[in-house]
Amino acid sequence: MNYLMIFAVVCAYIVKGMCGFANTLVFSTILSFQANNINITPIELILGYPSNLIIAWKERKSLSAKVWLPLTCLVIAGSIPGTFFLKNGNTTVLKIIFGFVVVIIGTEMLFREFKNKNTKASPFILGIIGLLSGLLCGLFGIGALLAAYVSRTTDTNSAFRGNLCIVFLIENSFRIILYSFMGIITLKLIKTIILLVPFMIAGLAIGILLAKVMNEKIVKKVFTTMLILSGISLIINNIGII
Repeated sequence: MNYLMIFAVVCAYIVKGMCGFANTLVFSTILSFQANNINITPIELILGYPSNLIIAWKERKSLSAKVWLPLTCLVIAGSIPGTFFLKNGNTTVLKIIFGFVVVIIGTEMLFREFKNKNTKASPFILGIIGLLSGLLCGLFGIGALLAAYVSRTTDTNSAFRGNLCIVFLIENSFRIILYSFMGIITLKLIKTIILLVPFMIAGLAIGILLAKVMNEKIVKKVFTTMLILSGISLIINNIGII
């Protein structure tokens, strides 16, 4: 463990506390200069588990099975091939493709926020987003597309954060088992994660406090902007590797 990793954790979980997602993208982007995804993804997976539990419990009154249950099924279905790609494949091209997808969806979400239109997306579009979300989670642990899905099916910041984090919690449980079975999670990684937990809690507390004092519309615009920046970072970080 080094100072860069500590810095990455604190930054990632301030964002997590505010928005309910994007912690993995922040963490992965900062560490991408010194580590591979197969070493970054399992650390963030286990480290983020208690944060999802805390936020899901805090927002439990806003949970809706109609939102999180179908999405969870889609995400788990996509996580299985995503995990096999993480273990065995070259994921650079996939990162770039998903980066463009995230930018497009995030931009559309941001325009909808400024127009103040709450139009419902079609079930077909939501299904595609759900499956792509699972594939992206399995590969990189990234929940940007999950945020796009939940944003379309919830009306408040509390509902958004709560339903998003309960999906993360269930999907993370599934992926921890799958990663362990495939040998991706090691004892060395677990020791590193234990040392990082206090920094995760500190960052999360700061983010939750900021979310309380900020206007809900501003918070929503912040996380859609984070979505776009996340996609751009995926593209930039990988375009030169091809």
